[in-house]
Amino acid sequence: MTTPRRPSRPSRPPRPATPGRPKGQAGGPASGSAGDQSPGPSGRPPRRPGPRREPTDSFASIPQADAPRLSPEELVASRFLYSPAGPEGLPTVWLRSVRKHPQLFRKLIDRASPHARPGDLVRVMTPDGVVWGYGLYNPRAEIAVRMLTSGDVPPDSSFWETALDQAVSLRTDLLRLNEQATAWRVLHAESDGFPGLMVDRYAHVLSVEAFSLAMYQRAADLIERLAARLGTTEWLLQAPAQTHGQEGFQARPRSSAGLPERVVIHEFGTAFEVGFASGHKTGFFCDQRDNRRRLAELCRGKRVLDLCCYTGGFSIQAKTLGQAEQVTGVDLDETAIEQAKRNARLNQATIDFVHADGFGYARDMLRAGKRFDVVVLDPPKLIRNRAEIELGQRKYYDWNRLALQLVEPGGVLLSCSCSGLMSGEALGETIRRAAASTWEARDNLPALTPRTVRYLARTGAGADHPIAAECPETEYLKAIWCRVL
Repeated sequence: MTTPRRPSRPSRPPRPATPGRPKGQAGGPASGSAGDQSPGPSGRPPRRPGPRREPTDSFASIPQADAPRLSPEELVASRFLYSPAGPEGLPTVWLRSVRKHPQLFRKLIDRASPHARPGDLVRVMTPDGVVWGYGLYNPRAEIAVRMLTSGDVPPDSSFWETALDQAVSLRTDLLRLNEQATAWRVLHAESDGFPGLMVDRYAHVLSVEAFSLAMYQRAADLIERLAARLGTTEWLLQAPAQTHGQEGFQARPRSSAGLPERVVIHEFGTAFEVGFASGHKTGFFCDQRDNRRRLAELCRGKRVLDLCCYTGGFSIQAKTLGQAEQVTGVDLDETAIEQAKRNARLNQATIDFVHADGFGYARDMLRAGKRFDVVVLDPPKLIRNRAEIELGQRKYYDWNRLALQLVEPGGVLLSCSCSGLMSGEALGETIRRAAASTWEARDNLPALTPRTVRYLARTGAGADHPIAAECPETEYLKAIWCRVL
């Protein structure tokens, strides 16, 4: 997920600092009290690997993560098929211990064949010499092996073709997404058998994000095969900025010669413009598609506030599908707000889009005594790694404490988290604590009184973002629907 340049914060009276946002929207404070002054999240320097170990026997130890930069030829190498010599000719990786998970971290790896290259398909062996399975190898990454199969049957060309057929069939035959929208997820990483790869379809364009070196190397072949199945004609391939530290490679975006600057997609009849030059992630948040329609069902004649609105997905569906009386969308990313306004014009929808720090805007509304019938809170990913769990949970707490105060009694709060390390149970507990919180009048804010919350539903991403049972991290989006009394 590419992190955009953070817009400058407008000057205002002192208040809790707010974290950065991939969408460009500020988040809530890191303190346990909305009136406290707390620093934003501090960057943690990458952990430096230890010294290189000498090779052992006929195997080489895992090299350092900061190895020399890969050549352009290595970055675009395609190695779908296993060695012509058969599985015995593949490089081998030996484990210190086994883990029933598709992601094997460096600390689990004992040694590897000296000829194993970054991105190679490798045979994975247990400490006692049993073939554990086959995976994609990157000695530069903390996730050193991304497993593809288990047992002693290596993936061949039919393996990849079958995986593509199954992924496309899920979306087109079972879910019949072509009848609902022209934008949906085609490949969802481990859940579809393509670890570290996300592919979204936007009309005739495939937008691809590679979070693993091996998938980046194979992306050209994948795009060609997907285009043949889906009838798409253009494509965009990106490697998010964090892959440099996580996977040990950097690559500029690549695209087809005819890639348009923007395309118009439709979702339940509503039009959205997707910009590829300035959009975040793969260009649009397909994961909230079903939640946007569900929210619209609650908005007829209501006043709606969409905090962290990005390009206006919830706001516009609340107005067009939901026939809300009045809708306000707030985001700090000026480019996203301009796109949201264009989306509103596409649908002839009257919506008040505000370029502002959403947390500060919520405080301003609280000072003014303003409340809304429906409030949507969809902040950025506030927890990026395990070191940020405690800090991120406090930010979610502060965000929800403010949002709950802005809901008219009897109204609805939709609270979302896209942090994979924030479980649905943890988000529900955060909302419970935020509802029970109080504070005395201060900082020109009125006294905060407890709210009574009734959970109506818990949802997540659409079914085109399936969850792999063996990889719970693929369940990243949580949405809790609350009635606030």
